[in-house]
Amino acid sequence: MRTPEGEANLSPLRVGFDRRLKLEFHGSRITSDAGLLAYRELDDALGLTDMAAGVLADSRTGKNGWHGLGGLLRQSVYGRLAGYEDVNDADRLGRDPAMRWIIGGKAIERGGASTSQMGRFETELLSTDANLAALADLCGSWIDKVHSRKPLKTIVLDMDSSVSPTHGAQEGTAYNGHFGCTCYHPLFVFNQFGDLERCALRPGNVHSAHDWRDVLAPVVTRYRGKRLRRFFRGDAAFALPGIYDFLEVEDFGYAIRLPANTVLQGNIAHLLKRPVGRPPKEVRRYYANFSYQAASWAKARRVVAKVEWHPGELYPRVGFIVTNLARPAEWIIAFYNQRGTAEQHIKEGKNAIQWTRLSCRKFAHNAVRLQLHALAYNLGNFLRKIGRASCRERV
Repeated sequence: MRTPEGEANLSPLRVGFDRRLKLEFHGSRITSDAGLLAYRELDDALGLTDMAAGVLADSRTGKNGWHGLGGLLRQSVYGRLAGYEDVNDADRLGRDPAMRWIIGGKAIERGGASTSQMGRFETELLSTDANLAALADLCGSWIDKVHSRKPLKTIVLDMDSSVSPTHGAQEGTAYNGHFGCTCYHPLFVFNQFGDLERCALRPGNVHSAHDWRDVLAPVVTRYRGKRLRRFFRGDAAFALPGIYDFLEVEDFGYAIRLPANTVLQGNIAHLLKRPVGRPPKEVRRYYANFSYQAASWAKARRVVAKVEWHPGELYPRVGFIVTNLARPAEWIIAFYNQRGTAEQHIKEGKNAIQWTRLSCRKFAHNAVRLQLHALAYNLGNFLRKIGRASCRERV
């Protein structure tokens, strides 16, 4: 039987990370961010933000602080996860009943950090070289913690760059001719589950593969020595001999797109001639394998080519993939095409987490913000993976 107020006459629902918290319906005390409590449960089960608080250095000297590093980091990360991409809403979020319990500690009774406190936390405390480096490593540490529950058999890394448009005089911003705007040009590495393994903010006018080793090497090091199959995919911007050599030494299989040139096209000249007869109504696909060595390569490598003739098109669509894998050409092409999911993950980060909101004046402060957005994205993706696994088990 229900009460006149419309509430079920049942015991309240409680969460595991703090049994004092009860989930009930009271019209005068409503939060629009109660969904964050599910993420906080996952966070508590894995010890993610507690881990972060353990690696960040607290340079504050006062003894009257209400909020520890863990609480401040939670407010920063969970705020972004809820769609508040900067600290402008910190005052209101600090009074939100769900956010107060998520932050924990004294915030439960006294409220969360103010806008000015969160601003100092992100632009002063986290922007030191040591803390920025620790933040960059946290994504990988969180992913390792998740994988420790169910060890992997295969890891696939996808590297890609993206654009973060800027609209002011931020340090490091520059015009990028490819994107046609003034921007930053961050670099990302995802795995096949959509987790963001590592990212780095870069000036807007650098090449897509600029500083690839600084971003990729720490990720590869984490998986070194583990008994699993390791793969890497990248677009034509990463068709560099240094990347090939690095991946071969690290025992990674790779599939990387090659920019077309006359030598590559000469190897498949017989496939580039228009088929004789009436044009077909369906797409015709042809594959080829050959050995190729560019002038800058120390040795020859396998190249897989795909030629597609589409109805109504005068010229074929041609693509080249350099690889050290011994699989059939059709498998190599299908495997490389799955790299497109990394672009979808970047779109999710832009649209859901708003990680292009990098409006601080200093470059280091914007680098901190990108890392905080990355942590929020990963926390959201971890819960999504659990939901998908639960659905598959029910089916």
